[in-house]
Amino acid sequence: MARVIKLQTARLRLREMNEADAVFLLEVLNEPAFLRNIGDRGVRTPAEAAGYLEERITSSYARFGFGMWLVELVETDEAIGICGLIKRDALADADLGFSFLERHWGSGFAFEAAVVVADYAWKVVKLPRLLAIVAPGNAASIRLVGKLGFRFEKSVQITTDGPELILFAAENPNQGK
Repeated sequence: MARVIKLQTARLRLREMNEADAVFLLEVLNEPAFLRNIGDRGVRTPAEAAGYLEERITSSYARFGFGMWLVELVETDEAIGICGLIKRDALADADLGFSFLERHWGSGFAFEAAVVVADYAWKVVKLPRLLAIVAPGNAASIRLVGKLGFRFEKSVQITTDGPELILFAAENPNQGK
């Protein structure tokens, strides 16, 4: 299976996901923090994860040229989370998304990955604006997007029956350059 590497830091490699990543995605989607802060996607089997991967993640690569990427450690190739850009019908601009396995929290991986993804959004995709949506109780993610320069914009509900979320936004610092 081809591994399409999109971004890399000293410690992390971000690459496009493929069907071989379905079992890892299943783990991410069912982490307690994912369920609490992002929501239950109803994915419970490897087959359902493969369908979710094809329908919601890899289709974005073809449609927009970006999407959620698998984050793995350069040193060991271990998958530790996902991070990337999402274009939702309910939002005018793309948003930065991330979720890491809880056993890898506290090492700065989410911030490190988010920095290179935001940089990619600004310099490669040339997005004028980038959003981040965060559950009100998710203090760690609120701190992270603040460190990235995102500012509170408003509370939103992106689905009619979904929870109220906090919308943050950042302007492309390279605009006009």
